[in-house]
Amino acid sequence: MMMQRFSYFLLFIMLFTSKIYATDFELALTDLAQAKDRSALINAIQQLGSTGDERGIAVLEALENNNLRVTDTQQLVILSEALARFVLTDETVEISTLTLRQLPQVNNAVRRALRPAVAKLQLNSPHIHTRLAAAEELRKRPPDGAAELLNMALAKEENAKVKKLLMLALAQVELNSGNETQRLAAIALLGEQGNIDFTVQLKELLKQNDSGDFIESTAVRTAAQKALAQIEAKEDQIALFRNLFYGISLGSILLLAALGLAITFGLMGVINMAHGEMLMLGAYSTYVVQNIFKDYLPASLFDGYLIVALPVAFIVSASVGILLERTVIRHLYGRPLETLLATWGISLILIQTVRVFFGAQNVQVANPSWLSGGWEVASNFVIPYNRIAIILFVIMVVVMVWLILQRTVLGLQVRAVTQNRNMAACMGIPTRRVDMWTFGLGSGVAGLGGVALSQIGNVGPELGQGYIVDSFMVVVLGGVGKIAGTVTGALGLGVVTKFLEPEVGAVLAKIMVLILIILFIQKRPQGIFALKGRFAES
Repeated sequence: MMMQRFSYFLLFIMLFTSKIYATDFELALTDLAQAKDRSALINAIQQLGSTGDERGIAVLEALENNNLRVTDTQQLVILSEALARFVLTDETVEISTLTLRQLPQVNNAVRRALRPAVAKLQLNSPHIHTRLAAAEELRKRPPDGAAELLNMALAKEENAKVKKLLMLALAQVELNSGNETQRLAAIALLGEQGNIDFTVQLKELLKQNDSGDFIESTAVRTAAQKALAQIEAKEDQIALFRNLFYGISLGSILLLAALGLAITFGLMGVINMAHGEMLMLGAYSTYVVQNIFKDYLPASLFDGYLIVALPVAFIVSASVGILLERTVIRHLYGRPLETLLATWGISLILIQTVRVFFGAQNVQVANPSWLSGGWEVASNFVIPYNRIAIILFVIMVVVMVWLILQRTVLGLQVRAVTQNRNMAACMGIPTRRVDMWTFGLGSGVAGLGGVALSQIGNVGPELGQGYIVDSFMVVVLGGVGKIAGTVTGALGLGVVTKFLEPEVGAVLAKIMVLILIILFIQKRPQGIFALKGRFAES
């Protein structure tokens, strides 16, 4: 008999507990439906986020997307096209059959309350990515009074990344705890993470009141100062790697722009002011290929357009380069001033031709999905996938050009003509044909550079104009006629520029780099690597 009564008592407790849980959710919905202003709306959002009921996720997301409405009977419904679904009963009816009113308009203050509330509810999700996103949101914006929730989430969480983020969120909440031991542990954890986002909160612990007295105890201030020093040291390390990476990235872009010029100017001695337009033609070739894939091929194949664009851009730019050499350049060898003026005029013609066909406005080339996004190395340092791809692509192009010049018949003939044109002609080498193919190779490599440039910015008729001066600087700095010098010059120029920019600004950094190049050329006119061949002897 006693056991039977005990069983009834347990059953009563279970039913009562579940009723309270359901009531909490229903009460939160009632408060949400009755909210007349944003203050009441924010309170209801926070209450709903604390219920732990996953049904609240859909409600809060509908509120943020302006799809949540209140009926004349104070019931919440979620709109979806012509239908309305009741939150509590899950019943679906046509919107036209209901009398609905809107809740107070969602502004930034409401959104700041919405996101942590949704994150708190998402911590119960079985999917790791959902919990990871929720934990990251709570780390960025930890809500007040969330210590109990975070402790419960930590107790049952098994994923290491999620646990780390939850611990950081809990540490930020415990900074305001009345327990000094907890506060010191939280400060130590924030310092160990070295995240610059925590500096504002830690500096608050070092403030003084109006009387000039410190607000916090000596132990708390000492811990905060140590944590700030740790964060600053880690930030310096991140800044070093960030500047180095972006310097190599910029150097890779300069190298793509200058590599073709190193062939046409360095090996042939031709001052080609239209070289930048070969970059532009490669970029527009990529744009055309992208549109063909978008308009005429299945969407599933779109990510492959960039692979097809590479040979197309090379062929288009190389063909224009060959045409330019056969019709204009070959009549101007040995006359640098006339070559400069003629190619400058050709560059203007190419720019205007592109404007006629594509318009004067920039066009956008979309990144394939496999080049979108980036790798987050630290909270304020993300390495974009397209930049990584460009660096790898540059390595591939440099190796390809080196193999062509060192391991092919064309490369042997190019080197022979470069070293002694008359002797090469006496040996039966068709020097005019070699000139044509060499100019085509340099222009084609520039077209490949245009493909890469299309992935990091918009494509416009003046795209090449922004790289022609830098390309000449790279070639002259590295040593005219030397591929190794071009690589060294481009990477060195990129790294130095990126290390100077944070200190003096982008414009002044460019001026300082130019001055450094001028001073270097004064001391070593041949560049980093000595000149050889036709251009050196002329």
